[in-house]
Amino acid sequence: MAVGDVAILERAKGRDIAFAGGIVAILAILFLPIPAVIIDIGLALSIALSVLILMVALWIQKPLEFSSFPTVLLIATLLRLSLGIATTRLILAKGHEGVSAAGHVIYGFSQFVMSGDFVIGIVVFIILITVNFLVITKGATRIAEVGARFTLDAIPGKQMAIDADLSAGLIDDKEAQRRRRELEEESAFFGSMDGASKFVRGEAVASLITIAVNIFGGIIIGVTRHKMDLSHAADVFTKLSVGDGLVAQIPALVVSLAAGLLVSKGGTRGTAEQAVMGQLGAYPRALVVASALMFIFALVPGLPLIPFMGLGGLMAFIAYTIPKRLAEQRAAEQAKAVAAEEQTRAESKDSVKDSLKTAEIELCLGKHLAVQLLSSHGELAHRVSKMRRKFAQQYGFVVPDIKLSDSLAIPPKTYQVKVHGTVVATQETRPGELLVVIGDGPRPDVPGDEIREPAFGMKAMWISDAYGGEVKRGGFSPVDSNSVLLTHLSEVIRNNLPQLLSYKDMRALLDRLDPEYKRLIDDICPSQISYSGLQAVLKLLLAERVSIRNLHLILEAIAEVAPHARRSEQVVEHVRMRISQQICGDLAEGGALNVLRLGNRWDLVFHQSLKRDAKGDVVEFDIDPRLVEQFGTEASEAIKKRMKEVHTFALVTAPDARPYVRMIIERLFATLPVLSHLEIARGVEIKSLGTIS
Repeated sequence: MAVGDVAILERAKGRDIAFAGGIVAILAILFLPIPAVIIDIGLALSIALSVLILMVALWIQKPLEFSSFPTVLLIATLLRLSLGIATTRLILAKGHEGVSAAGHVIYGFSQFVMSGDFVIGIVVFIILITVNFLVITKGATRIAEVGARFTLDAIPGKQMAIDADLSAGLIDDKEAQRRRRELEEESAFFGSMDGASKFVRGEAVASLITIAVNIFGGIIIGVTRHKMDLSHAADVFTKLSVGDGLVAQIPALVVSLAAGLLVSKGGTRGTAEQAVMGQLGAYPRALVVASALMFIFALVPGLPLIPFMGLGGLMAFIAYTIPKRLAEQRAAEQAKAVAAEEQTRAESKDSVKDSLKTAEIELCLGKHLAVQLLSSHGELAHRVSKMRRKFAQQYGFVVPDIKLSDSLAIPPKTYQVKVHGTVVATQETRPGELLVVIGDGPRPDVPGDEIREPAFGMKAMWISDAYGGEVKRGGFSPVDSNSVLLTHLSEVIRNNLPQLLSYKDMRALLDRLDPEYKRLIDDICPSQISYSGLQAVLKLLLAERVSIRNLHLILEAIAEVAPHARRSEQVVEHVRMRISQQICGDLAEGGALNVLRLGNRWDLVFHQSLKRDAKGDVVEFDIDPRLVEQFGTEASEAIKKRMKEVHTFALVTAPDARPYVRMIIERLFATLPVLSHLEIARGVEIKSLGTIS
């Protein structure tokens, strides 16, 4: 053990012995005759201790910080009672010597408080007893009693809340133990306070008995033993007894006030000054009304002008200064919060853990491209915001923020689009030039470099900005480099929607639903489908660019099929049928839905390739690879031909085969919708573009 530890233990041992010696000394005063000088010291100590207790009760932040109050109250009460017995012994033994026989403290109180008249002393003493016994102590006892009852009743619920926070990972084991210990201390504290208040009430009764004994016993002893006149004996012993009672009751009143402040504080945090003045002074309008009332009282005939006018002016001044003070406090708090945020940001920037975080969507620019875009950064941010708003309206959830960064590791005029830190698209752009999409048509008669348009892979060419007007007159629509970049970014996000719908985003969507649909979710999750299964369904819909904006309809469809289908793919097929009106409406062009059918031959091929179990559910897709290659060739020819004729159309097939047709088609034409016959909504006008056959 270190030398410092030994010294600490020795000091603690010394304090233990001193404390035990003090308790023994208090007990000794009960039985041993004590000189008047020591009694003066003891009475001064009692007054000082009561004032110290009151100050501590005023400045503590919460009642549990003074959990030893019941013990301190018992010691203070025992000290006053032992001193009361010692002074009684002195009064009865030496009272015939005069009003200073019991010490100068009692003499001083008898002269100062009573003004030399014991009748005044008796009245003051009775008032103090009444205030202490009937007002302060009784109220504090009632508050402590109700607080103890409510605290004990609330213990099971608070214990369950602590266990729930621990199970959810919101707190650790140490924090849970600390909260449980605080809960135990709170219940024990209010229970102890309920009993400790009885000490003061009992002391008040004891003081009445003591003062009566001192008066009547002293008169009898003074007359019979010391041959004093009755009137002289009554005057001396009454002054001594009432002075003794006042010396005992003033500290008792102070300690009772401290107990009342402590238990009435309840759950309010902060010192008594903060709790009282902060709340009383938080409403300037209340002070204005009170000030106006004081001014009215000052003008009432017969009432003194100066006190009411002074109070009214003081309240008006405080009401005027409070808004300024509150504004300064808010400004200081905001500045402090900003400084703390900047410090946290600076620390996180240098933290190794920060390197583990990846942005959900990141647009990484080459150095030259980043410098070129700095001038139009505000416009770029505005267009990105509009794009995210459009995605939210179209697909039903808000895509994550897009992080802009630059890198020396990529070519200067190149940009990369990253999703969860993985590069999913890389493209070179030319700031200051225009892109003209030409497709399979003629190219403009201007110099330029032919490329593939990054978003859709169509033929295009970069031309100088100087030829923009000439190209427009030729019937072409040139696009600036920023628009090309944002169009490509938009298409990349659209292709990666399933990866961008996080579990947190899904829970946020569910939390925004109406209460009725929240109850529906409680009915099906997790008894019939887990939350992760629900997320998988939404992701499968987004993978085929089906909007989830009508989430309530999707949840109703899931609730219908969830008891009968366990696989997410089966649930999705049912959901698609239920929201067929939305799907067809989003794909319709000019009020009509353009469809390309699979054809009888390929319908039969896919039907024969589906292997089913005894219940009729599809368990395997077994098709000859040569047929897959042949289907891909024929489908590509038919689809490319229709793409030249119409802007939007869908491929229609049998319900059972739809997922497997989609699996093949998405590798050739990622954006082509594949519908089943059951997903064509009632009343939708169909325009057939032919068949793949």
